[in-house]
Amino acid sequence: MEKDGSWSEKKHFVEDVGLLFEDGGMPRMAGRIVGWLLICNPPHQSLLEMAQILEASNASISTMTRLLIQMGLIERVGLPGHRRDHYRVKPGAFESIMQHNLQEIKAGLQLAERGMALVANQPPDMRQRLREVHELYVFFDREYPTLLERWEKERKKLSH
Repeated sequence: MEKDGSWSEKKHFVEDVGLLFEDGGMPRMAGRIVGWLLICNPPHQSLLEMAQILEASNASISTMTRLLIQMGLIERVGLPGHRRDHYRVKPGAFESIMQHNLQEIKAGLQLAERGMALVANQPPDMRQRLREVHELYVFFDREYPTLLERWEKERKKLSH
């Protein structure tokens, strides 16, 4: 990639995505890779290209691309005439993450319900801790699917 006048802004964007991932408990390098793949041209990059542009080791890029593939955020693609694999952001990846969040909400609700049953005969202050968690999960279990449905309708409008 040619490092034109906007290179500094692109580099800051990539770093900010890395920080966002790190704040969410992921490796910063995984976020940097996603950040780069969101703005690069062409939209697919080889491991070597990413290592050069992100100033990282081939091993680090390789490890993080495997993690991102497992997470469903990126995918490996073969290009005609190229011997190396290339990587790109997987279409619909971020929507899939939101769907996965719904499954985590449901699992959290089930755990909160189990906990509520365990402390049903305990003093009110003990029950209160779990009641707060339970009420939060009940709310998100009820509202999050509606939000995802609204997004689906919005996405369809935007794609037409």
